[in-house]
Amino acid sequence: MSEDRRFTRTFTAEPHHIDELGHVNNSIWVQWIQDIATAHWNMAARPEDHARFFWVVIRHEIDYRGNIAADERTFGTTYIPHPARGAKSVRLVEFTDANGKALVSAKTTWAMLDRESGRLARVRPEVLAPFQSND
Repeated sequence: MSEDRRFTRTFTAEPHHIDELGHVNNSIWVQWIQDIATAHWNMAARPEDHARFFWVVIRHEIDYRGNIAADERTFGTTYIPHPARGAKSVRLVEFTDANGKALVSAKTTWAMLDRESGRLARVRPEVLAPFQSND
C-alpha cells in the first residue's frame, strides 16, 4: 500500500482528567483511544459503510510508558495495520508528548456490526481500505 492513512488528533489534559498522582487517569486514555478511533471512522468511512455499520470494542491492550499533566497536550495517531478477520479488526493507537516521546500505545480489537440487524458483519476489504496504513 503506497498511501499512508494514519489519522492524528491532539488531546489536551484538562483539570478533571487528572488523578491523585497528578497526571491523566488511565480511564481518560481509554476514552481518548475510543474517541480517536470513532473520529477516524467518521472522517474516512465511505458514506454507505457509515450508514450500514457500526463498531464496538471487544478488547484493549494498553501499554502506559509516560504521562502528561493538566494543560499539557498529547498527539494521538491511529491506523489499521492488517486485513480484518471475519467481523474483527485490529487498530493501533499511539500517543506521544510534544517532544515525540511515547506515552501510551494500544492495540484494540473492534467488531463490526450491521446497524439494521445488530449482528456481526464480515468486514470486507473495501470497508477497511480507507483506514489501512503501512507500518
